[in-house]
Amino acid sequence: MAGGAALSDAVAPAAGPLRTAAAVRLLAMAARTAVRAVRNRGTAPPRAGRDVLGRPLRAYLAFLGLTLVNPWAILYFSALVLAGGAGAGGLGTAGDAAFVAAVTTASVSWQLFLAAGGAALGRTLTGPRGQAVTAVVSAVVISALAIGLLRSG
Repeated sequence: MAGGAALSDAVAPAAGPLRTAAAVRLLAMAARTAVRAVRNRGTAPPRAGRDVLGRPLRAYLAFLGLTLVNPWAILYFSALVLAGGAGAGGLGTAGDAAFVAAVTTASVSWQLFLAAGGAALGRTLTGPRGQAVTAVVSAVVISALAIGLLRSG
């Protein structure tokens, strides 16, 4: 922090021109991104290799594995069981079976939602139109940052 303050004081006389140069560079990056997005919007992007998760079942199993090793989920369900969620009469009651069925159903439905949503979003964003829209939005954000940088000076 002390070094940053000293450096800030040393650079202060040139802050205006440096800010302008940074804003010009950001605007150039935004323009290049937007031009490339518009120019390449009709072509399919090259595939960089095989998908990491592949098929939906593999994606589901990956999310399930991540959930099973999630320490917060383990702590949460352990706390429920220790607090009496497993029933006071010991294991094997109808309430216990309902609890286990509810937890399993909730977990499976959440995993299916994540896998299906991720697959759909991935297909949408990796297609030519999705990449073009994402690039144009990024160019707009970069331009807004550059304009904000110019206004702050």
